[in-house]
Amino acid sequence: MGGAAERDAGEARIARAFRVSLAVGGFVAVGAALLWWSGRDVTPPVVPKEVTIAAPVQRAPVERLPSAPPAIPFTDITTSAGIDFVHVNGAYGDKLIPETMGGGLAFFDYDNDGDPDLYLTNSTWWPDHAEGRTSTGRLYRNDGGGRFTDVTADAGLVYQLYGMGVAVGDYDNDGWQDLYLSNLGTNRLLHNDHGRFVDVTADAGVGGNPEDWSTGSTFVDVDNDGDLDLFVGNYITWTPDIDREIDFRLAGLGRAYGGPEHHTGALNRLYRNDGGGRFSDVSQAAGIALTEGDDRHAAGKALAVTPADIDGDGWTDIVVANDTTRNFLYHNLGGGRFEENSLLDGIAFDREGRATSGMGLDIAHFRNDVDTGIAIGNFANEMSSLYVTADGRGPFVDEAVLEGFGPDSRLALTFAVLFFDADLDGRLDLFQANGHLENDINRVHPSQTYAQPAQLFWNCGDGCEQRFRLLDSTADLGQPMVGRGAAYADIDGDGDLDLAIVQNGLRAVLLRNDQHTGNHWLRLKLVGTTANRDALGARVMLHAGDVTQYRTLQPSRGYLSQVEHPLTFGLGTVSAVDALTVTWPGGQVQQVNVDGVDRELLVEQERIP
Repeated sequence: MGGAAERDAGEARIARAFRVSLAVGGFVAVGAALLWWSGRDVTPPVVPKEVTIAAPVQRAPVERLPSAPPAIPFTDITTSAGIDFVHVNGAYGDKLIPETMGGGLAFFDYDNDGDPDLYLTNSTWWPDHAEGRTSTGRLYRNDGGGRFTDVTADAGLVYQLYGMGVAVGDYDNDGWQDLYLSNLGTNRLLHNDHGRFVDVTADAGVGGNPEDWSTGSTFVDVDNDGDLDLFVGNYITWTPDIDREIDFRLAGLGRAYGGPEHHTGALNRLYRNDGGGRFSDVSQAAGIALTEGDDRHAAGKALAVTPADIDGDGWTDIVVANDTTRNFLYHNLGGGRFEENSLLDGIAFDREGRATSGMGLDIAHFRNDVDTGIAIGNFANEMSSLYVTADGRGPFVDEAVLEGFGPDSRLALTFAVLFFDADLDGRLDLFQANGHLENDINRVHPSQTYAQPAQLFWNCGDGCEQRFRLLDSTADLGQPMVGRGAAYADIDGDGDLDLAIVQNGLRAVLLRNDQHTGNHWLRLKLVGTTANRDALGARVMLHAGDVTQYRTLQPSRGYLSQVEHPLTFGLGTVSAVDALTVTWPGGQVQQVNVDGVDRELLVEQERIP
């Protein structure tokens, strides 16, 4: 018996390794034939250390394959729901790079009434071309049934900013979630005073420098002391004069939007929460501000950031998607120190050792096992990445092709990527928001369009030859969009997750999930006591039927955006939860009784005497 099992396992490994070699070889050939937009000339980096990565292991097949994908219709309810937001990028013809990059959004409960409200960041017109026009980010209050009212002014959120992204977190543990806005220019920390926001940036010391171009940011308790620290990603060193001097052009278009490879990178920042509303910049001491080369230039060009305890040691690590430089994996060593391990852990480059144009980022246990998956959205003609561990341990291997995700993602220019269970069957699906930078790109690259449909990849499960199947672009989800930030939340209390997408320079889109599978679900709202009140970093394990699911509470996902805080577990046809375990930041483990499903469960951290 043992010998047969070992032999079968060995044959499975060989089969999967053979498939790896075939898939990689085939797609290298295809990639060589595809046109590469000259504005994104990604130069192969010099890899300082060579690491041997074992081929991924084929799982044992199961006898019964999952059924065909169910219908998962999404309906555009933007207008009927009361969302009238139109993103402003300030473009007037000079083709300045920041015009292409915004913006983000956040679902969060700003007024503590139990349902997710919606905040959308906005940019503005350039000073010499404003002509008296103004723009601001917008906050919409949810009535609980998916109808929204603009409360921007009442909430004190009228700001003229060249905005990029947003982070949400209760940094002072007062029970009200605060906002951090990342901008081209000084960032803003806005304290939530019972539903009205007050600018406390100067007192808190987290504005950054006026010349910074900040992108993805996140609240995260890096030292497990019970309050939220703040990580801020910075993109490139940029000014309008530098951009105009480079004068990037495309044949047939004239002046065009240049890529980040024409600019030097920028240093990320980590602010330690010192309590009392004050933060200290510990970027250098913590090992966050990374430089390289003889001239000690910044090593990264950050866009998206997602924290996760990658190695399960109880300390939250930070993953950063960089644009045309290696991705970062800041390994948390404890004691306020980080070590950048992306090369050793296998997520720095693609399979050919090249840096990708990393835009969006999400992290999840999409196989319902101990393996961690990291999805990164990349540029057009550059398939999205899907790095996965083996048996819960690194290094990661990019399995985008093997899992069926890579080929159908290649043509799209992808910004946001999100794992979520769209049909509540107990398996995490994978969503991409897409859209190009150049509105006339189709004139020079027939395979490309400015507006591009979003993509939803249905997770077929372990029994399928390829896990992810691209669903037909049906109805409103398939409408062409200039997608940037995306986020999910249950806006109408029916248990399934709805989507909001920011379009660059166009109207936002709110898509209601109208799936009718009848699948069961459970939602968890976690509240920390000795841990940070938002419970950011808490890990949850749910066992129902013969499936175990794993989640980490960390809303910084996708691109410049935040998903809602409650966690949603699809249960499929299973109508009872057998076990639910919460591991709070700091290591406390709590078993939770679940008396019923199809509801939201509030879980407070037990106080240990």
